[in-house]
Amino acid sequence: MAEVKQILGLMSGTSLDGIDLAMLATNGEEHIETGIADCVPYKEATRQKLRAVLTQLADCPTSKLRRRADWSASLLQAEALVTQAHIEAVAGFLAANSLTPDIIGFHGQTICHRPEAGFTLQIGDGAALARAVGVSVIGQFRLADMAAGGQGAPLAPLFHAALIGTSEVPVAVVNLGGIANLTWICGAEMLAFDSGPANALLDDWVARHSQQAYDKDGKLAARGRIDKAALAKLMAHSYFTAPPPKSLDRLTFDITALAGLSLPDGAATLTAFSVQSLVAGLSQCVAMPQKIVLCGGGRHNSHMVASLSAAVAGDVIACEALGWHGDFLEAQAFAWLAARSLRGLPLSLPTTTGVAEPVSGGQLFKF
Repeated sequence: MAEVKQILGLMSGTSLDGIDLAMLATNGEEHIETGIADCVPYKEATRQKLRAVLTQLADCPTSKLRRRADWSASLLQAEALVTQAHIEAVAGFLAANSLTPDIIGFHGQTICHRPEAGFTLQIGDGAALARAVGVSVIGQFRLADMAAGGQGAPLAPLFHAALIGTSEVPVAVVNLGGIANLTWICGAEMLAFDSGPANALLDDWVARHSQQAYDKDGKLAARGRIDKAALAKLMAHSYFTAPPPKSLDRLTFDITALAGLSLPDGAATLTAFSVQSLVAGLSQCVAMPQKIVLCGGGRHNSHMVASLSAAVAGDVIACEALGWHGDFLEAQAFAWLAARSLRGLPLSLPTTTGVAEPVSGGQLFKF
């Protein structure tokens, strides 16, 4: 068996809530031993800067993003804030727990994802992080996949499959993060793709129209009414009929159809959008899953989960029922992927990102 390494995985998702940190003892294959984990929220100033930059990038040509020398001052400032937030989070986590990992798997903050243009951008300076905390870092996990013609996302599916093991009946692991992505597994077959939004649009709506950061427990949506015309317009997007594998950017969908809706009605409509797009994604799998395993922050939204359970025939369960820690699964995934990167093992497959053949990836930033 390949050497087992102690790896710290980092994940800062499209929900922009903060940084997840998770230790994993792994060889990037069958040995997966979870360790201590924590979450460090972004400072409000950092979150607001990221939201502002996301808005600015909506109309920014890809040509202005490919070279760092062409980045705007705002984007450079956002990267500096993200890098510093990770340095502080990692240094504090390691010191508080007396840890010295062999390496760090650093996802970075996705700020733009345009697979149709062969472009993705995760900001955060891996070299600066390595220097600051005294541990080598593997980052930029998506670039090799995209260079080989893949979507660059999602990258957690191989980790999901390793956790599930052999399943003779169809199972779907669904991550309800800012974007919803699913991993369908049955026997040796696997399919993975982004199905649609999960929390990102809903969080943005709630933050824009109230003093809340998100719809806690789905209480706003539960007392709102779904605007069927707006929902139909959202579901008419061509993404939902495109064949998988496929992936999304946080800004893919235009929610101007919700203009004029009340806070609860908008929340209800966007929650329904997340659920309906996921159901549409499940229908694109080889067979409908008999079990749907939920991870990510959206599994805490009881209204969203209940709506999903009512819309599908399979059993919907939280990943904790399998002994997983749903809040840190993606951070663990990037620790596991870092181990695979060190060994040159594939991080993605044709059925997970659409890449022509299995491809490894990741960039090493030595301390």
